[in-house]
Amino acid sequence: QVHLMESGGGLVQAGGSLRLSCAASGSSLDSYRMAWFRRAPGKRRDFAASIIWNNGITHYTDSVKGRFTISRDTTKKMVYLQMNRLKPEQPAVYYCAADRSGVFVADGYGNAARYDYWGRGTQVTVSS
Repeated sequence: QVHLMESGGGLVQAGGSLRLSCAASGSSLDSYRMAWFRRAPGKRRDFAASIIWNNGITHYTDSVKGRFTISRDTTKKMVYLQMNRLKPEQPAVYYCAADRSGVFVADGYGNAARYDYWGRGTQVTVSS
């Protein structure tokens, strides 16, 4: 069992930056893939970025490549999403997610159904 808690959301101007944090507690994360998803009102939950806990391999959706960076601190059991050059979009809730067998699966990182645990989310609003 893993518990996830996000923080760091808020209101930022277009072109600005935010860093989201996800605190993980509970089981060891050695076999896990951690990810960030986002959901705008009335829309589905979309993949943003993922990282394999034990080797740091990352994946990004095309729209955030070069602007977002996912990272983890294995000693603190934290996952981060550094978001730069934010674009004015609908407000979205960003969710931290954990796939307990992610290290064994090369793809599928963008599939929300693969993830076993979710945080409650943190809201990000980018103003124009």
